[in-house]
Parts: sequence; structure tokens; C-alpha cells
Amino acid sequence: MPSISARRRLKTILTAAALASVLAPAPAASAATPDVIEGRAPSLHPEGVAYDPTRGAYLVSSLRHGTVSVVRPDGSVRTLVDDPALISAIGIQVDAARRRLLVANADPGMGVRTSPGTQGRLAGLGIYDLASGRRTGYVDLAEVAGDSARHFANDLAVAPDGTVYVTDSFAPIVYRVPTRGEASVLLRDRRLSGGDGFGANGIAWRDGHLLIGKYDDGTLWRVPVRRPGALRQVRLDRALPGADGIVLRRDGSLVVVTNKVAASGTDAVFTVRPSAGWSRATVTGERAWPDQAPTTAAVRPDGSVHVLSGRLDLLFAGITTDTFTLRKH
Repeated sequence: MPSISARRRLKTILTAAALASVLAPAPAASAATPDVIEGRAPSLHPEGVAYDPTRGAYLVSSLRHGTVSVVRPDGSVRTLVDDPALISAIGIQVDAARRRLLVANADPGMGVRTSPGTQGRLAGLGIYDLASGRRTGYVDLAEVAGDSARHFANDLAVAPDGTVYVTDSFAPIVYRVPTRGEASVLLRDRRLSGGDGFGANGIAWRDGHLLIGKYDDGTLWRVPVRRPGALRQVRLDRALPGADGIVLRRDGSLVVVTNKVAASGTDAVFTVRPSAGWSRATVTGERAWPDQAPTTAAVRPDGSVHVLSGRLDLLFAGITTDTFTLRKH
């Protein structure tokens, strides 16, 4: 049995240890995403953005370099995907359930990898392992189209079963890429054409339907995937020309990002609320965006939205910049 003096010494040690544990600083919590992230990377010019819940970070695609990068809260970036097959990485989506990163590939002629053979003719879907960025698949969508037309794979949406739907802004086509089986043309309809410019652009999945925004005239379209021929225009109370990226919020409203890079729109973010199962919709919110040339947005699991401006207005004017902005809406 310990002596009285030994017991006193042990009590003193335990008391000191308990006091130290109270006074010691708590472990640092993970850094929250700032309301504004000022990104920095040499001439990155990101066009698409997605939130990656496995990392708790945003991913951005580069129209200039054809890469996909992880954006840290301090604005620094780390390249995740650097695939020579990607000329200009446009829309991106994270399919966390299948650990996939999906990337739309096009060539508007502004990338370091552009070539006469691909410029204005490229539409592809790159499929990558979300953790490593390793390519696991690639689909040549222009080949699926089976024509000699101009092509530009722009944005994509993922259905709950993993099927990917991709818009083509130069051809009035929506592609369907299942997890198993062959890719196909879901819909080819001249109403989605943008003429000599950009037509079908942003796309979102909602309860067995696709919502598609048209860049040139700011109209919104609804496609039932089981009956794609029943394509119908959503009756909006006002057109939103320059409608680029669209994302659905948890409350059922649609965030529409517009710009004037190649249309008569404005640099703004709109909130659109549906009625009658998206046969009609009303613009209920409008915010002039403080960052020039916003292209799209991403929704976090908590429902918050960050809007991306990669300064494509400068890139299309032949000027590069090393900064971009992600700003909370």
C-alpha cells in the first residue's frame, strides 16, 4: 500500500494533469469555406465548378489548360486531373456515390492544347477517379452524334442511377451516357440550337426531368428523360439571355448565372421558382454580380451556393489573368 507521502505526490500530479487538460487549447476545427475565395493560379481561367464532399472543397475546371484543380480556402490550387485528352475542361460534376469526377471536354480555341483538328469540333466526356484524378473512361460524344457538325460539350447532370446527360452548345443535342452500355443521343431538336453561337448550356436533373438553359436567348426547357420528344419550353415571366450555369437548390428553386461574354446578357445571378411541375416559372430574385463574367455555381450540402468568375471575358479577348473568384451567393 503506498505511503501517505506517495499518495500526496500522486494526487498533486493528477491535479496538475487535469488542470493542464482544461487550459490546453482545443484542437483546431477544420477551416470553414470563406464567403469569398480569391483564387490564384497561372492563367487558369476556370469555367466550371463543383463541390466535392469527400474533400470538403471546391473543384474547378480550366478552359485554358484543360485541367481540374482542388481549390483551398486560401485561394491556392492543386491540380487533380491533367489529362492530355482534355483540351478545354468545361462543366464538371462530382458523383460522390460512385467516387467519380465527370468532365465535359470541348475546344473553343482558347486553350493551350487547341488544334485545327479539334477546334469547334470536340465534344467528349472524361470520367476520373475522384480520389486520385486517374482517368477511368472517356466517351467521344462527337462520334456518338454521328455527323460532321460543329460540337461543344458544355455542361452535365447526373441522375440518381449514375446516368450522365451532357449538353452540346454548338449542336442541338443532349447526350445520354449510362454507367453500363453505349452512349447515345437522348435528344436532337433544333429548338435547342443557338444558331452560330451557343445554344443549350446549363443542365440540371429534377425528378425524372432535365432542365436546360439556353445561352443565346435565355429560355428554359424541360425534358422528360423517358419521353425526350416531349421537350417543352418552360414559361418564364422574363427571358434571361446569357444564361450559363444553372443549379438546383434544396428548396426546389433554380439558380441561374448569366453573363455577357458571348450574349446580350448581364453579369448577374437570378433565382427562379417553378410552378405546375416546371411548366411555368417565375424570377423571384436578381443580384447584379460584383465579379465580371460569372459562369456557373455549385451547391454545398448545407445549401449554400458559391458562384464562379474565371474571367473568360478577358480570355476571349486574348488576355490572360492569374486570378479567379468564388463568391457566396
